[in-house]
Amino acid sequence: MNADVVVAGAGPVGLLTAALLDAAGLSVQVFERNAGPSAHSKAITMHPRTLEALSTLEAGGQRLSEVLVEQGRPTPRAHFAVLPEMLDYSALDTPYPFVLMIPQARTERILADLLRERAIPVHYGQAVTGFEQDASAVRVRVGDAAYEARYLVAADGGHSLLRGLAGIDFPGSPPTTAGFTADVELADPPAAPQHRWHRDTGSLSIVPLPDGQYRIFGTEAVDTGLAPDEVRKVRAEPLTLPELRAKVRRITGTDCGIRDVFWSSWATDSTRHADRYRSGRVLLAGDAAHIHLPAGGQGMNVGMQDAANLCWKLAAEHHGWAPAHLVDGPFDYTHERQPIAARLAANTLAQGVLMNTFTPGVEALRTLFSDLIARGGDTARELAGWLSGLDLAYPAPAGAHPLTGTRAPDLTLTGGTLLHALRQDRFVLADFTPEQRFAGLGSPRVDVRSARPRPGAWSELEAALIRPDGYTAVATGSASPDELSAVVAEWTTPGQAC
Repeated sequence: MNADVVVAGAGPVGLLTAALLDAAGLSVQVFERNAGPSAHSKAITMHPRTLEALSTLEAGGQRLSEVLVEQGRPTPRAHFAVLPEMLDYSALDTPYPFVLMIPQARTERILADLLRERAIPVHYGQAVTGFEQDASAVRVRVGDAAYEARYLVAADGGHSLLRGLAGIDFPGSPPTTAGFTADVELADPPAAPQHRWHRDTGSLSIVPLPDGQYRIFGTEAVDTGLAPDEVRKVRAEPLTLPELRAKVRRITGTDCGIRDVFWSSWATDSTRHADRYRSGRVLLAGDAAHIHLPAGGQGMNVGMQDAANLCWKLAAEHHGWAPAHLVDGPFDYTHERQPIAARLAANTLAQGVLMNTFTPGVEALRTLFSDLIARGGDTARELAGWLSGLDLAYPAPAGAHPLTGTRAPDLTLTGGTLLHALRQDRFVLADFTPEQRFAGLGSPRVDVRSARPRPGAWSELEAALIRPDGYTAVATGSASPDELSAVVAEWTTPGQAC
């Protein structure tokens, strides 16, 4: 074997996958078709749940999330469908109650530095071009060379070659809209993010980046409601500085003081997600599994959260302690992450209607939604939960405690907090009892920690078994050590089934 896992793609998802698998004790090699790290950034937004997932890794003696926050721009507000009223993250129950504005290229550089620190090979300019697999291994083709691994993770983007070779379908809807994105220098930059929407001409957003540049993105009204071949024709046009100025002027009446363009691209509302995330020993992650309108900065975040869900399960399978339901059952990678992609597709399509349908009716709908957000009630909380990723929950077995499947908050434990206690190769059993009733349930796969009671539903618990990705496997308000031991075994013993 050349490695336990080969990862195809060295974007944020592929690099994070490699780091998490290495942290779980697997050997990894990464192959990237591009000659080197990208200098440009498609994504610029990191949401709280992603930062929580990254806090389980260390880089240079710091939590990875802390390194990113130091190099980004935290902002307490996020937009939904570029509505004038913003979602407020400042009261969210997380150590990261903000959106982190950080260019994707910087995120990739930080992750690549971590992989170098861990001596994980990243081979640039070497594309994975094919594979063959059997019951025990996958043989990966990279040019004229071949590598053998136990698993292949395809993080090779929305046009994934490996997804097709694995026979995984990618159903969805074709593009109808061509929007533009660019990183620019502005002569008179705004003091805060701006989101403009004009019923007759289109929309334009201006967002400051940490390095003094500005991300602008928008859509001309004439570039909506198109057939797929018309979208392709628009995207074939170069986004030069004069053309970008002209488009912005047609939307807003001014070129907004654009002095220079450092990078530009097109974006569409093509929306697809894989019908399964695994074919034998080949697994999909990130854009290889789902594509959508880049609305609310969710794509990279959901992809990185794919990695957080996948890696501990794959490690458990490889090391031989995974119960059946983690490998091919109700809690496996496909069953948990595919519904997330479906919800992502639905909310980005909905945002696309609000963003890119320039009619009086949608103008009224935007006003309605914006007013609801301004009130800060249930609608605002629900939308903030979607975008931040904090309200994501996985299905629970019938009759389970209501907290089962939900994200665990950053509990206060003996010697630290939950996020700092999580490891890729074990669960945390939070013992809320004063007498530490469950202290004897520790094992190589379960770290028992005394936990401080928490307000709300968590105040009723005696114990909670927290998965390596920070979600609640088991929650109980009343159980004996023997009863809880049997439940813990269902999650940590091969052959068990919930």
